[in-house]
Amino acid sequence: MLTSKQKAYIENSTRRWNIKTGATGAGKTYIDLLMVIPARILHRRADEGINVIIGNTKGTITRNVIDPMQGLWGSTLVSSIRSDNLAYLFGEKVYCIGADNKKQVDRLRGASIKYCYGDEVTTWNQEVFDLLKSRLRQKSSKFDGTCNPEGKNHWFKKFLDSDADIFQQAYVIDDNPYLPEQFVSDLKHEYEGTIYYDRYILGKWTSAEGIIYRRFADKPDDFMLYEAPQLFEAVIGVDFGGGKSGHSFTCVGFTAGYRMMIILADYWCKDALDPETLNHEFGTFVQACHAAGYPVYQAWCDSEESTLINGMANYAASHRLGINVGKCMKKPINDRIRFMCGLMGTGRVKILRNCTNTIDALQTAVWDSKHDTDDSRLDDGTSNIDSLDSMEYAYERYMNQMGFVR
Repeated sequence: MLTSKQKAYIENSTRRWNIKTGATGAGKTYIDLLMVIPARILHRRADEGINVIIGNTKGTITRNVIDPMQGLWGSTLVSSIRSDNLAYLFGEKVYCIGADNKKQVDRLRGASIKYCYGDEVTTWNQEVFDLLKSRLRQKSSKFDGTCNPEGKNHWFKKFLDSDADIFQQAYVIDDNPYLPEQFVSDLKHEYEGTIYYDRYILGKWTSAEGIIYRRFADKPDDFMLYEAPQLFEAVIGVDFGGGKSGHSFTCVGFTAGYRMMIILADYWCKDALDPETLNHEFGTFVQACHAAGYPVYQAWCDSEESTLINGMANYAASHRLGINVGKCMKKPINDRIRFMCGLMGTGRVKILRNCTNTIDALQTAVWDSKHDTDDSRLDDGTSNIDSLDSMEYAYERYMNQMGFVR
């Protein structure tokens, strides 16, 4: 069953650029996977040029497009993406390209594209999109794309407001009457009080301004605990200082089934520490976490500091701290922020009152008003970003287990 918005898209998406923006879960992508992509590819079977699917990364293309299409059409009609970035959809070759890095531009150079599907367009590097515009050069070339809104001055918003040959739809979450009521209610509550409510619920292009964690800043006591509950797992995040920034360690724990996340302990030092002193401070912090009974056996460190990580790993091994030390994943900052906002909205994160550095960091973190083309957390030394970084390095590997969907 199709929604009225989906039916309207099928009837009117006849332009060179056909784009759906708006709320998450509103049915923007589903109609593409079910009807639009198969029809576009099959109708252009005899045309010159290539078919392309572009997404943030090869992984997001698999997760957002290929896997669900295989669920709808089967793996015979929709193959997985091969090592050479080719997939076969309905007997036709389709090149699958990640657009998060401008180096991917080279894969489009010289190509004539008869059909392109764009997933998460606002996450692309702009140079990839700019080159794509010159590659859709066949008379019958078509582009279908979806995205969630970003800031008002985002480069893709400027394109949508241009005089290009565009059919555009904007969705709000209530445009999909087939979503479970409880899911919609939970999602609205999860994003309430954040920029993500405007974007992912109301489908608005909204610039990030003011305090990031408004819910925490307004009612910090709602998140406070005097002691930790029983924990299933715990991990330490490490951010190394330099310049205006300080050294920071944060211990984060998880209850069974990754139902709750608890910020358990923190350390922050603005002083310039030599590696020996830093390792000693780290060892003391680990021992204190073990003494408190936290099941912590892994530390994830700022991946840009390989020398310090190796030194800390050797120190942990030689002093038998019972903890492995490795590099963090360093996922996009805004994914880490949206994850935390979601946990706050659903009451799934708590913090021990002794974590004064992290409490202050969460209360004072703000968006950088000078970055009006993208979302950027202010990091000019006026607030403690270091504690946020180490906290995020600790929990980023567990975001998927806790239900985060990019």
